[in-house]
Amino acid sequence: MNSNLSHPPADAAHSVVEPRTPMAAAANTATILIADDQFARRRALAALLRDRYVIQEAGDGAAAMHLATLDSPPDLIVLTADVPGVDGYALCRSLKALAVTQDIPVLFILSGHDPKREAQCFEVGGADCLAEPFQAPTVLARVGLQVSLLASIKAQATTVLALMTLAEMRDSATSNHILRTQNYVKTLAQHLRRHPKFAPLLTRSYVARLCQSVPLHDMGTIGVPDRVLLKPGSLTPGEFDIMKTHAVLALEAMESAEKTLGATPQFLAIAKEMAYSHQEKWDGTGYPQGLFGDQIPVSARIMAIADVYDALISPRVYKDGVPHAQAVQEIFQSRGGHFDPDMVDAFIEIQDDFEAIARRFADTDLDLEKKIEYLANAIAESP
Repeated sequence: MNSNLSHPPADAAHSVVEPRTPMAAAANTATILIADDQFARRRALAALLRDRYVIQEAGDGAAAMHLATLDSPPDLIVLTADVPGVDGYALCRSLKALAVTQDIPVLFILSGHDPKREAQCFEVGGADCLAEPFQAPTVLARVGLQVSLLASIKAQATTVLALMTLAEMRDSATSNHILRTQNYVKTLAQHLRRHPKFAPLLTRSYVARLCQSVPLHDMGTIGVPDRVLLKPGSLTPGEFDIMKTHAVLALEAMESAEKTLGATPQFLAIAKEMAYSHQEKWDGTGYPQGLFGDQIPVSARIMAIADVYDALISPRVYKDGVPHAQAVQEIFQSRGGHFDPDMVDAFIEIQDDFEAIARRFADTDLDLEKKIEYLANAIAESP
């Protein structure tokens, strides 16, 4: 294949991780995995990108998959469409099917401009294409764009998470609640993609935005008075009415944000319906609107299962958490009552994944001690 990049001598395909250069180390930059069977082209791309990024190399599909699924995966994969051992398109599909790699953008290298092959790259989940012969400025620009987009998404998600973690300091839950529910939602949504009822909606991009919206699902509790939100025991009917306003408060806050923006980003649209409707119940006995069945947005139905499961298994300052098996049983008993029956069936199938997430992000004794201290001070200061 022709290229305007300078090629070093060809050699056998292999896997190698380039050492972090001083410039890369200083900038703390992204890691780029170049998966290409042609040693010369792979090394030329590596040489071009090395001063800006940390470079990994793979000469076949198996090596690429191995590097992509390590504990520290690459931020971007540059992949040739034809990689010995596995078709490049098939490799991209495999990457997008795995929870640990599905969010890594893939930039395809094609041998010349071919509209059909370019379309195929996007169909399998590719983020962009580079057609040979390519110029160095084009490579740098396309790679730089993907890295910038990824950094922007991470920054937005980090900001939302930080703000809502601060907000949840007022609640009886610890900050780990957000991390657990995000992962529950992601796991359940990915499993539901196999269901013909949900597959059209639950695209990869939708699921990504769905997970991004999770930290905002209880943002309305910011407007609930301490005497209600921090009460350790059962709420009176009047207090429960006040607590129920958190769904409306969240909706109003996000509608105000929409007016300020003059638009409704998909991320905000999903967050709005999730925050407003996650307390609705399949049988129509929930709030704030009393929706039932498929009237309830899919995002809110998924969030409801994640939220209730976490509330059941997690210890609070005023209660102990129940065992995983008991939580599963309680959710199953609410199949067709509180929860969408199809979603409960999916939850039962992947219950072990939920338990693993709960263990991974479990609250420590120190987490609970800090929460007890915070709530004690907050209650003491309340009028």
